[in-house]
Amino acid sequence: MRVAVIGLGTMGMGAALSLVKAGHEVHGCDLRESVRAELIAAGGHAAARACDLPDGIEAAVVFVVNATQAETVLFGQEGCLPRLAEDGVVLCCTTVAPEAVRQLGERVESAGRLLLDAPVSGGAAAARGGTMTVMASGPEAAFTRSQPVLDAIAGKVWRLGEAIGAGSTVKMVNQLLAGVHIATAAEAMALGIRAGADPQTLFDVISTSAGSSWMFQNRVPHILAGDDTPLSAVNIFVKDLGIVLDQARALTFPLPLASAAHQLFLAAAAQGHGMKDDAFVIRVWEALAGISLPPKKS
Repeated sequence: MRVAVIGLGTMGMGAALSLVKAGHEVHGCDLRESVRAELIAAGGHAAARACDLPDGIEAAVVFVVNATQAETVLFGQEGCLPRLAEDGVVLCCTTVAPEAVRQLGERVESAGRLLLDAPVSGGAAAARGGTMTVMASGPEAAFTRSQPVLDAIAGKVWRLGEAIGAGSTVKMVNQLLAGVHIATAAEAMALGIRAGADPQTLFDVISTSAGSSWMFQNRVPHILAGDDTPLSAVNIFVKDLGIVLDQARALTFPLPLASAAHQLFLAAAAQGHGMKDDAFVIRVWEALAGISLPPKKS
């Protein structure tokens, strides 16, 4: 299958490599030469602009940052929609508001193509292992057309009905939990460090105790290693929790915990850490309480 992956970040690159391994003809799209080179070295093809993708793309898998970028890479002057085959499908894997993906779906369908609302979860390891969780909704024809792609990139596909937007609604709830869990993990580690606990021992104990979470076990090792390389950046949760809060306001629904977590990610971004790994929201407490975080390991 001729597949385009647009946006070769942590999740997009993982998906692209998984598709190459599954035997698909993969064309990646990213402005960064270094990531294009990585995909080419793995057996794929790459272009800097979506409009430079070849004709006859059967599936376009969109992993850009936000709804504005998704609209641009599909419909903008340098967009790829004209490169899609007549029976082509767009998999919108970007985390966007439900209403935003519904609008994208209407435009894709008016152009005679299909769209699957297909946000993902699982982190870098799942992306590169082809075992992501996909929260998908859309027409049955979109599921059918997307199946070879889903088989390559996902360990679990949740079929959430034919209404575009249902997948993004579930992903929104997931991001509420993920953002709160990361912020809480950072707060807990900061408190322990301030109280004099050894960070590594604290992590080891909590990881085998009732207070642990997937995010605690996944993100705290970044803090212990002093490695703020952004596998998922602080700014992602500034955006995603913003989507959560916007939707909640529209529903007249209070979200005090998500609001507090959003403020913490905003504070980290205001300190200049927006493009750092999201675990380094802990630097808010470093600044407030003067704690010493573990140094970067050599």
